[in-house]
Amino acid sequence: MRILAFTIYTLDNQLSTAIGFALYEMPDTDFNSELSGKVRLVNRTLKQLLANENRIDGDLKEALRYTLETPGKRVRSALVLWCCELVAGRVNRNAEVAAAAVEMVHTYSLVHDDLPAMDDDDLRRGVPTCHKAFDEATAILTGDALLTLAFEILAKQIDRPDTAVRLIAQLAQDAGPSGMIAGQIADLKAQNTACSREILEYIHTNKTAKMFRCAAAMGAVCGGAVEEQLDLLCDYGLKIGLGFQIADDILDVSASSEELGKTAGKDARAAKCTYPAVVGIEKARQLLSKLTDEAVAVLGPFGKRADTLRQLALALLNRTK
Repeated sequence: MRILAFTIYTLDNQLSTAIGFALYEMPDTDFNSELSGKVRLVNRTLKQLLANENRIDGDLKEALRYTLETPGKRVRSALVLWCCELVAGRVNRNAEVAAAAVEMVHTYSLVHDDLPAMDDDDLRRGVPTCHKAFDEATAILTGDALLTLAFEILAKQIDRPDTAVRLIAQLAQDAGPSGMIAGQIADLKAQNTACSREILEYIHTNKTAKMFRCAAAMGAVCGGAVEEQLDLLCDYGLKIGLGFQIADDILDVSASSEELGKTAGKDARAAKCTYPAVVGIEKARQLLSKLTDEAVAVLGPFGKRADTLRQLALALLNRTK
């Protein structure tokens, strides 16, 4: 199947109109089936890792199970597996562990993001949020447990110490105070302010895109990537990650709570710094298409081996939840 992705967009600081396009071959495979297979693998790994943690208190373990087993898209963890597969030709055990660690950190961020002191939401992934299903204190500690457990499994279960150190350093960098946490605090500070395009991009790059970069990098490291491959996949991860957050912003104003699995329209009501609020919904859609084209173009040196990652970029462009 041959697909032409074609985007027209206006650059903010120029008077000209730019036309960007990407022409490439896509395989006749079912991307949803491919993603479902990776989701099953991630879920199986998470269940196995949690079952092996006999030292965890029963109530806390139940809260951990609740948050990890709630159906999620698992895009970041699947990205770990796909990037390893691209580089090494197969998914190895290190990539499975790394994917589980990424999912734990992502889930912790959602648990804490939903707390009353943050976004104060009652619904996540179509079910009550952790602090609603249990209580606020349990939700805080559940998030703390997920974050620290992620680093523990990387330290103990990755088969080479040097690989474990690289993975731990990458995850700490992109999830920490110069990554996701930096984006989260900037997001909170930007509420009810005249948010600029520069601040908006800083928030989304740190809050969301860097964890996609992290997933791509960790998968590449698990697969034994050379420096050039690692750089390309990090660039790809940043682009689809920023696009993912732009799509999230658009869906918040265009989709229902039932479609999203979380409360729709909260960003606008909280006067949050989002792309539709700052540049308008049509411009946001154009920027999303531009990032998708760029992400696909980055994969050029990998040839047809990167077709699944190309499909992922298009799937994120067209997602409805």
